[in-house]
Amino acid sequence: MKNNYNKTITACFVGYIVQAVVNNFAPLLFLFFQKSYQIPLSQITLLVTFNFGIQLLVDLLSVTFIDKIGYRVSMIAAHILSASGLILLTLLPEILPSPFIGILIAVMIYAIGGGLLEVLVSPVVEACPSDNKEKAMSMLHSFYCWGHASVVLISTLFFYVAGIDHWKILAVIWAVIPIANAFFFSKVPFAPLIEDGAPGLKLKELFRIKIFWVLLVMMICAGASEQAVSQWASAFAEKGLGISKAAGDLAGPMAFAVLMGMSRLFYGRYGDRIHLERFMIYSSFLCILSYLGIAFFPVPQLSLIACALCGLSVGIMWPGTFSKASKTLPNGGTAMFALLALGGDIGCSGGPTLAGMVSGAFGDNLKMGILACIIFPVLLLTGIVLCGAVSRLTPKAPKYF
Repeated sequence: MKNNYNKTITACFVGYIVQAVVNNFAPLLFLFFQKSYQIPLSQITLLVTFNFGIQLLVDLLSVTFIDKIGYRVSMIAAHILSASGLILLTLLPEILPSPFIGILIAVMIYAIGGGLLEVLVSPVVEACPSDNKEKAMSMLHSFYCWGHASVVLISTLFFYVAGIDHWKILAVIWAVIPIANAFFFSKVPFAPLIEDGAPGLKLKELFRIKIFWVLLVMMICAGASEQAVSQWASAFAEKGLGISKAAGDLAGPMAFAVLMGMSRLFYGRYGDRIHLERFMIYSSFLCILSYLGIAFFPVPQLSLIACALCGLSVGIMWPGTFSKASKTLPNGGTAMFALLALGGDIGCSGGPTLAGMVSGAFGDNLKMGILACIIFPVLLLTGIVLCGAVSRLTPKAPKYF
């Protein structure tokens, strides 16, 4: 029976690669868009906010329609929208009067697809029969890291060999992945999200459960702990070491993504031998130490190593919180996963924003901005301890806490 769902899990792995493509390909072209289409930098930077804003909206609205139309239809639609956005990115700026509006429409379309993937992929994997769901969840989320790293490496190599002027060819090539995976998802089996077939918890029911709010705060902190460093790592490398943009990308966010992926891959392979709660606690302590290292190491190279170690420390936070939520609230259903995805995306946007605001208040001192964000791993650690205490006190009925 389990073997029947191996293809489903594989398709979900590719689904997270698709999400990595739609989130990370266009930003590599921002400066090119600025020069080629004469778009002000203020409008270019708006694209990132717009992308994640649309994904946040989709996270929130998905509760109302995913259960009605079904997971298979929703998953196929997510991939088609992702591919369409990438292809339209090559067409709309050329045919519309305003290239920026063309880019904005394309970003909106693939952001809807990315937002749906954020909500859908984790519960589909969680529903599949497996010996260790925590391992499967960690392995799943590692594929976003590998997708992110692959997008940067392959795109950089393509631009070097073929020239960045031929970026449209690469965009269409990237679009082939979601098109193929959409076809794959039309064939693979889907397991029911709740085993006994009962309806999942409604929003009002979730909101009454105290432990759900702890889990939601944990997801916000997981996203913030990850992105507060990841989004500023390149600028930190350039400013602290005085290196080029390309070298900064490789030394900063690239190293961060690879080590984050290694952490998830490690737990994905050996999770049956490792206690999830302890692993998350140790990772939170390492995250706190890495934040302190970034802020207080006097040598820039050591601070950059601390940035990379932060990637290693945050790897388990997002998938681990999803796994704890599934175990604590087994009847959470689509609403729970959608709200957790919403919380994670709020953290992903809020963490870098706080770091940037504090940095600006201290004269563009990125170290102070990162130090302010240490509150996120501290709160996450507190949430892990609380969840563990609740599980030990009420092992048979944690959902009534």
